[in-house]
Amino acid sequence: MFKPQLKIPATYIRGGTSKGVFFNLTDLPEAAQISGKARDEILLRVIGSPDPYGKHTDGMGGATSSTSKTVILAKSTQADHDVDYLFGQVAIDKPFIDWSGNCGNLTAAVGAFAIANGLVDPSRVVDNGITTVRIWQANIHKTIIAHVPMSNGEVQETGDFELDGVTFPAAEVKVEFLDPADGEGAMFPTGNLVDTLDVPEVGQFEATFINAGIPTIFLNATELGYQGTELQDDINNDESALAKFETIRAYGALKMGLITDIEQAKTRQHTPKIAFVSPATDYITSSGKAITADKIDLSVRALSMGKLHHAMMGTAAVAIGAAAAIPGTLVNKAAGGQKTESVTFGHPSGTLKVGAEAVNIDNQWRVTKAIMSRSARVLMEGTVRVPQV
Repeated sequence: MFKPQLKIPATYIRGGTSKGVFFNLTDLPEAAQISGKARDEILLRVIGSPDPYGKHTDGMGGATSSTSKTVILAKSTQADHDVDYLFGQVAIDKPFIDWSGNCGNLTAAVGAFAIANGLVDPSRVVDNGITTVRIWQANIHKTIIAHVPMSNGEVQETGDFELDGVTFPAAEVKVEFLDPADGEGAMFPTGNLVDTLDVPEVGQFEATFINAGIPTIFLNATELGYQGTELQDDINNDESALAKFETIRAYGALKMGLITDIEQAKTRQHTPKIAFVSPATDYITSSGKAITADKIDLSVRALSMGKLHHAMMGTAAVAIGAAAAIPGTLVNKAAGGQKTESVTFGHPSGTLKVGAEAVNIDNQWRVTKAIMSRSARVLMEGTVRVPQV
């Protein structure tokens, strides 16, 4: 006799250029309310992983790094915060959830879910205007502030804000990432703005290693043999290129001190990210829109979970803004080499503007804040069904 499926309250939400399944912690089965095997098994089954077919036909996932995501929210345990936000990046073809980093795109949806599900004290929620939601990002132990538009006591999701990589307009949600650098170490873990990265049997590359938003490795497009205007098919249909990027990422993780053995990179797929930069140039986006060099400061392409991202991860955008604000990094050089508090960069789906405030104290750089605008919309809410083991 097979057991009936579990019915778990859940909300399917698009946040930024990602979407994922959101849960209130207290709605999860008791065994899944704490981290561990039981939680991972349930969330893997929700998404439909592991799927050797790479389609997520039997789950809520979308078979890409942008759409294979889970979020668990709870009333905050931290002083002066409203909600604790835990993010899980679900592997597609492996029984694995990476809890090592944040999803900046889905961050845009956290405030709205928290308000709608009673996780924010009603006294802090306005009927009309902007409600400020103080988010504790539990994966990386950082504070994020979401500015959520409200209309007649409810979250306003519709609007005319357009986000490249998202088909339809929606309401703008401004997100502030406070002190986004890794609190447990230096923003530049090697102590250098630019390093030489030696990758056995692959090559030698200039690299900027930064912990801001998410640990990220920045490389020059030209050193990799690219123009910096590539779209997904240019990279993702080339298995040798993907293998090369993964090898570079693994050795970069080692140099950043994120792993102690090169083999550990296989179990840390979400972080670090790897990206390549180039000076501004004309290109055509994946939707056929023409981007001219005068509309952007630089171009950036980034990989997530082993594939070129269709737009840009929100956390990687924070890293881009932080690195661009600091003269001498590869990102700053690609953007023209000037000190700046904001940059507009080109990505495969269009452009994105991100701001960052950087200060140099005792010859140590610190980014106090990074800001960007995203949007979010509830796609479906109710219960998700999961077969019991």
